[in-house]
Amino acid sequence: MSSAFRSALRQMRSRDPQRAEDAFGFLAANAAGHVAELVDAFRMETDRGVRYWLLELIALTESEDTLPLLVEQLSNDDESLRRHAANGLKRLGSKPAREALWRARANGQIR
Repeated sequence: MSSAFRSALRQMRSRDPQRAEDAFGFLAANAAGHVAELVDAFRMETDRGVRYWLLELIALTESEDTLPLLVEQLSNDDESLRRHAANGLKRLGSKPAREALWRARANGQIR
């Protein structure tokens, strides 16, 4: 993981909203090259807002490697995380992603 990427992950937690937004923008532009790092960061993160952002970044990668995490988050108690996961699966558009979305709708996990 590059030092710039690592620094941006730290800056997303900044109390300065502009600094946090700038860090998110940098990560969004570079997310596809850092799928594993984003997934690891999401799994370790405890701050609710940062978790939302990380899952949004993970969804932006459109990587099949994110499928297990996105499917897992469809069962999260937090509706915002479920929504970000569903959006990520829609972006993937693969057969397994579509099947997961269908099951989640059938089970009432998402609309």
